[in-house]
Amino acid sequence: MNNKKLSVIIPIYNEVNLEPNISRTINVLKKADIPYEIIMVNDGSTNNAWDEITNIVSKYRGTKAIAFSRNFGKESALCAGLDAAEGACAVCMDSDMQFPPEVIPEMYKLWENGYEMVLGVKKKRQNEGVVYRVCSNAFYAVLKKLSGIDLKNGSDFRLLDRAAIEAWKSMPEKQTFFRGMSSWVGFKTITYEFDVADRTEGASKWSLGSLMRLAVDAVTSYTAAPLYAAVVFGIIFFIFAVIMGIQTLCMFVMGKALGGFTTVILLLLIIGAIILLGLGVIGIYIKKIYEEVKGRPRYIISRVITSGEAKSEK
Repeated sequence: MNNKKLSVIIPIYNEVNLEPNISRTINVLKKADIPYEIIMVNDGSTNNAWDEITNIVSKYRGTKAIAFSRNFGKESALCAGLDAAEGACAVCMDSDMQFPPEVIPEMYKLWENGYEMVLGVKKKRQNEGVVYRVCSNAFYAVLKKLSGIDLKNGSDFRLLDRAAIEAWKSMPEKQTFFRGMSSWVGFKTITYEFDVADRTEGASKWSLGSLMRLAVDAVTSYTAAPLYAAVVFGIIFFIFAVIMGIQTLCMFVMGKALGGFTTVILLLLIIGAIILLGLGVIGIYIKKIYEEVKGRPRYIISRVITSGEAKSEK
């Protein structure tokens, strides 16, 4: 293992015009005189991304490509890249270059100065709608409260020392949340602020639904607090029921009729909603347990090619 080599991990799913971005990254690393390897992970793309990746690997030395048998998701692609990384440190970035490769040498320098984790933090968020911003801030606030880890304005753009990579690889979870889990492992950490660039090609693969699923997975991967929330709500409503019961008995003893049909209806609706919510939370945890118990791999690789192999395939 080269004790200075940097592994650059790039998940790819249905991206287009990849070569200019890969070339840009390689030029930045060469100019900074950083020994490197580029690991591109094709996450089951349905377009011609693999053909372009193969061409890139055949053209540029120090590149490697991994192809999944199907789409397993970005989290699995990051796992595959870290598993394949041979460098003394690794940086994870996106293929659309919204994480600018020009800042990698500065992050690498921080690593040389003794930091084992360099976390890329956005100076400011991109142009987002009000609803998205509110939901995002609420998610990060809840996650910080439950886990003690602040991921606000954080990103998957981060550099990990070999020790941090090995710690990450030692975690057996099949369902992962890279941003949170890599922060959880600890080590000597520093944040690095960067400006998010606009996409040069294609469109974001993240829909509102997929972001919500990621948020749910992130919270339930960290803590059982949502399960305790059902208990808390139950205690609150038990106290409320006792108070209402005492009031009803007092009114009965005094011979006064108590209306309260609206109150009863509202209570039934609220309690019913809380019960269903609690069952939903329990269902999510059972689903996660079920997925873990099955013991299936995080991803399945259909093929791996390196620079020399790609040339022989052509």
